[in-house]
Amino acid sequence: MTTTAEKATKTQRSDWVRLLLTQRIALLAVLIVIVVATFFVNDAGGYLTAPYDFDYMSASLINAVPLAMLGLAELLVILSGRGGIDLSVGAIVSLAGMGFGFAYGQWGWPLWLAILGTAAFGALLGAVNGFLISYIGFPALIATLATFYAYKSLAIVINNQQPISTKPIQELFSMSESVELPLIGAYIPDVPLGIFTFLLPTVVAVWLLLARTTYGRRLYAIGTNDVAARWAGLPVRDTRFKAYVYAGLISGLVAVVTVGQFASARPDAGVSGNGMALPAITIAVLGGVAITGGIGRVAGVVLATLLIVWLNAGILLAFVGNEGSQYQLLALGTVLVFAALLNGLTNRRYGGSS
Repeated sequence: MTTTAEKATKTQRSDWVRLLLTQRIALLAVLIVIVVATFFVNDAGGYLTAPYDFDYMSASLINAVPLAMLGLAELLVILSGRGGIDLSVGAIVSLAGMGFGFAYGQWGWPLWLAILGTAAFGALLGAVNGFLISYIGFPALIATLATFYAYKSLAIVINNQQPISTKPIQELFSMSESVELPLIGAYIPDVPLGIFTFLLPTVVAVWLLLARTTYGRRLYAIGTNDVAARWAGLPVRDTRFKAYVYAGLISGLVAVVTVGQFASARPDAGVSGNGMALPAITIAVLGGVAITGGIGRVAGVVLATLLIVWLNAGILLAFVGNEGSQYQLLALGTVLVFAALLNGLTNRRYGGSS
């Protein structure tokens, strides 16, 4: 016979399970703690090739800057619904990065003007995606796959397959340095400068766009049901078009970040290896963005980025040589499957996550 205490315990467990399944922020926070604690324990046991400590975790955040920004770009286009996705963000990073290399490294533009021009160029490339998808009616997967190949090819041939590594470009490596925070910097590890110059402004801008503007409410509405949104008089095509423009703009800013990290404008910066698009999509899905549209939060994307970055950082130390990079891909695929299954389970049992 079940006692009152046992019933209360079961109810409490059920509430915790529901919380973790429906509140992606809570689940990601728990997973981050588990991952970090696991690598700390392995470090203490001498199982890692180098120390996994707070200094190492802070240094690895340099990888979070482009990943989180592109995750936010994918958040915008996936929210727009109708299979919204952008496979071309990595190619935009490559092509816009070459444009930045020409403008700042060879043509002598002021840095601020070169950054604005690169962001505008990225927005223009995103506008091509938005036009094909919103006004011509191409499926997002096909349209952005086509522009991925086109932008990637242009980035390679625009300078005869050669990177741009002039002195002004090389000096941008200082953008990737870590800095000591004022007041509390003596007590915590230095933080990569890109967190403050690029990532945080982008996070704030996207959050304000989605949470505090009419456009953000329209974007959630058309992603949930664009037919109902059309009948309600909302500009569905224009709203979806702008989502791809904003995604291209963010990709243009990421191009500047990658040029600073490599100290070179490389034609393959966003497409080498497995490219930047797939990790960005993985981060968006892991962060709770529903692939069907209309559901997703900025905080989820940020926490998912931290989870992936610190997991990858630990995996590199768990293996000798280049094996770690291959296991990173295995972990990325596993995380994507886990996120997709979790999203499906949450939708079936509780009607979505937040």
